[in-house]
Amino acid sequence: MDVTVIIPTFNGDKYLAEALDAIAGQQFDGTVETLVVDSGSTDDTLAIVKDRPSIRLHEIPNSEFGHGRTRNLAARLATGDIVVFLTQDAIPSHDGWLRELVAPLGSAAAVTGLQIPRPSCFPLMKYDIQTTFAKVGPLDRVTIETWLPADGDAALIARSFYSDVNAATRRSFLLDTIPLQDVPYSEDFAFAQDILRAGYAKAYSPAGSVIHSNDLTLREYGKRVFEETIALRRVGHTIGVITRWRQFSRGGYFILKDSIRIIRDRDYGVGATLGWLAKNPRYHLAKWRSLYAATHVDLDDEQAIARGSLEPERKTAD
Repeated sequence: MDVTVIIPTFNGDKYLAEALDAIAGQQFDGTVETLVVDSGSTDDTLAIVKDRPSIRLHEIPNSEFGHGRTRNLAARLATGDIVVFLTQDAIPSHDGWLRELVAPLGSAAAVTGLQIPRPSCFPLMKYDIQTTFAKVGPLDRVTIETWLPADGDAALIARSFYSDVNAATRRSFLLDTIPLQDVPYSEDFAFAQDILRAGYAKAYSPAGSVIHSNDLTLREYGKRVFEETIALRRVGHTIGVITRWRQFSRGGYFILKDSIRIIRDRDYGVGATLGWLAKNPRYHLAKWRSLYAATHVDLDDEQAIARGSLEPERKTAD
């Protein structure tokens, strides 16, 4: 095989069939297999996979799942020279996705692709995703990132964006050179830092795009912000302590900023605009409340971190 597309799953039946069919429809000059590693799904995930006999399925107990650990396991099980990681809710946006995603591996050790938010996601998440990827690089070309010790730690952190929601690397590199760390969260950011520290390049390929944004309730979103902030602190990102004043002043500022964007956003009709003007501020309040908590908690206080995190509740493979 030239490529193994790896999808860790746990109760992912909502988008999985669409993702698998999009992979099967890729225009790619090479051999491709799809490997699903499931960690105890109780919904229709397994039925969806088994309904497609060409897809390989490997099952593990839920207790054995780890974001880095399970992806390393999948790489060992893969037969492709290149391993591509997708999450169960990431849908390739066109039939050239795979070709575009893996193309920069001739110049970089690992590649991450663009994520396009779903039309149904709330505006705060939509605009955050768009802003994040706009900072990574322009849409019209591949961006290559390297780092030297002389560049300093701040540059390392600034260049270390990487998401295995939609990513590719060579199987031999992952198995023999730099594996994913077995950390609770943000194994992809840690992987990018390890790559850059070791003198390798990483790439961003906007043409290798997927449709992806998390379906989260208001409560779940706050917990996800909390655990992502904790994860970034743990991999070395300097995040200033959020004071109460900053929590409310910045929250208010971004509520106003988003409200203006919603009014101007042509993706929303009149009804959706009015609805989001009322609902979107609550997501901002949840975000800044979680940022406040995540910047004050002691990183050694595992119980407090578990209480504030979504991961222990959902045991998700996203």
